[in-house]
Amino acid sequence: MEEYPPLFACKSGRVTFTMTPTVSIQKSPAAAVLAAFAPTAAAQPPWLAARRQTAAADFAALGFPTLQHEDWRFTNIAPIAQLPFKPAAPAPAGSVTADAIKESIFGRIDATRLVFINGHFTPELSSVAKLPAGVKISPLATALKSDAALLEKHLARYANTDANTFTALNTAGFQDGAFIFVPAGVVVDRPVHLLHIAAARAAGATTQPRHLIIAEANAQLTVLESYVATTDAAYFTNAVTELVAGDNAVVEHLKFQDEAASAFHIAAFHAHLGKTSNVIHHSIAAGAKLSRNNIRTNLAGEGLECILNGLYLTRGEQLADHHMVVEHAQPHCASHEYFNGILDDKSKGVFHGRIYVHPIAQKTDAKQTNKNLLLSDDATADTKPQLEIYADDVKCTHGATIGQLNAESIYYLRSRGIGKDTARQMLIHAFAGEIIERVRHTAAREELDKLIWDRLETTHHLAEK
Repeated sequence: MEEYPPLFACKSGRVTFTMTPTVSIQKSPAAAVLAAFAPTAAAQPPWLAARRQTAAADFAALGFPTLQHEDWRFTNIAPIAQLPFKPAAPAPAGSVTADAIKESIFGRIDATRLVFINGHFTPELSSVAKLPAGVKISPLATALKSDAALLEKHLARYANTDANTFTALNTAGFQDGAFIFVPAGVVVDRPVHLLHIAAARAAGATTQPRHLIIAEANAQLTVLESYVATTDAAYFTNAVTELVAGDNAVVEHLKFQDEAASAFHIAAFHAHLGKTSNVIHHSIAAGAKLSRNNIRTNLAGEGLECILNGLYLTRGEQLADHHMVVEHAQPHCASHEYFNGILDDKSKGVFHGRIYVHPIAQKTDAKQTNKNLLLSDDATADTKPQLEIYADDVKCTHGATIGQLNAESIYYLRSRGIGKDTARQMLIHAFAGEIIERVRHTAAREELDKLIWDRLETTHHLAEK
């Protein structure tokens, strides 16, 4: 019997721009947190054990960030650091039905579907029909046995653990997730739906999904990644997705987060993009008490196009944070980031976008826009668009706005016989529609559009401004 190395070896609306970074890390009882997840991956190949050891050491060294950390100064994650972390247990059999799957977002779309309940793959609710030749779609735990050589080349190669506590924790202790591989030249017509359902009842119950998506040269793929809940517990989701797009590949990735109102959601999306590829990533955040999406894209080939497109809808005392870095590492690349926020009650939106242009990346075309719509005097938005340019032949722009609905636009609609509440709802829906209309997959776009309209019907302040 092969012996594996040990799992762990541990020794208001404001627009802001640049500040001198300062780092203050809140040390955590790392050993206890890591020990809680050690049993989830006890048997593994040596190469993965080594990467987990490195990640565990990084987590122990980093601890949890505080508000004094420049990249986290608008988002207080102390409530997460204080959670009694423990892996979420499998849900009782029959706790989620096939009918419930159909009623969830994207549940009626004709798709290859992997369902995870409390982070555990649920084959009886999943559907993997006949796939095109060479395409592989499976739980990551299965792929670690069947495709170890391919995973060794890519898994945990792009999501760095030395700068992000939560990515380090996920790498050290993830149990399962999805593996998607599309070989060169293959077009996958049906989308792949990764459905995560939280059913845990205990505070601190933690799931750590890990996804690896590989689209080789000239491949085409659509992935829908959704997070929903059947519970109102203060559970914790800590997800990491790595995407590798080969030369001339076309990939659409849509992440929809609608966790329970008391839950916490941290996610990382790391993409490595090849020459002349075309990749669009959507991040829609509607749930969770506190959510944070760390998006990192490495434009590693010439002539490619990357679009990052996001919408966050918050109410109550929710906080939704998007933090991204777009790295232009080669010439003749285009990147466009569009993020809109709709904020109600005492909720808060955070946007921090950074475009980094290397000296070699001449002819870069980069645009970054963040717009925030405040529906309440108590809602706040913090936005920090940032450019760091080391090439001299580029076209780069950024901008940010924070405001309320335009009174003249409301008056115009009312003068056409439209009621005040409906007029406001139409304007807010159009604001959200700027983001939703960029979703290329027709059925997914239509579902999101309907969901946004339905949510707006319950918005507290439709008639108060």
